[in-house]
Amino acid sequence: MTPVPVEDFEQLFRTFRRSVFRLETLQEYRGSGEDEWIAAFERGDHTPPPLPEQDEWETLIPTARAADKTWQRVHVVTEPVSAYMQFELTWAYAPNVAAGEDIRVIPVSAGGPWPDGVPRRDFWLIDDACYLARYATDGTWLGIEHTADRATLTAAARWRAAALHHAQPWETFIRARPALAARLPIPASI
Repeated sequence: MTPVPVEDFEQLFRTFRRSVFRLETLQEYRGSGEDEWIAAFERGDHTPPPLPEQDEWETLIPTARAADKTWQRVHVVTEPVSAYMQFELTWAYAPNVAAGEDIRVIPVSAGGPWPDGVPRRDFWLIDDACYLARYATDGTWLGIEHTADRATLTAAARWRAAALHHAQPWETFIRARPALAARLPIPASI
């Protein structure tokens, strides 16, 4: 595996040819630059403060979608939903969905069975390349590694298929949970 500098990894979202897929499995992420957003969410604000990185995502996603490129994410979410996940499922995901990202959720109960065929690790498939995300036990981002191992690439394609099979659309998940729907940023709607 080869560590990938953050700048090089971020460039992939501007240059990919066909598809981006991300699997998220953690219930809390740290070190992503969202601290100001999280603080506003925890205060009970109704709209997030400006975040230039989010503005860039909200430009990249529709540009990719307009070029018939696929942009997907699946998050395995443990219920009851943690405070961080309440933030992520509402404030972090609503603008991405509005921009055109296909976000889906696999709800699992705490201590319940993990979805069959879905790994317990975060990864990205960007076109035909697999990138394994590394995190500390508290969810702090440690980096990303590219793997050219054919067996891992084959497995990652199976993992993506399993995750998409088990997942439900983000909108369906949010609508079934009124407390989360009430925390959507204004003017977001579902």
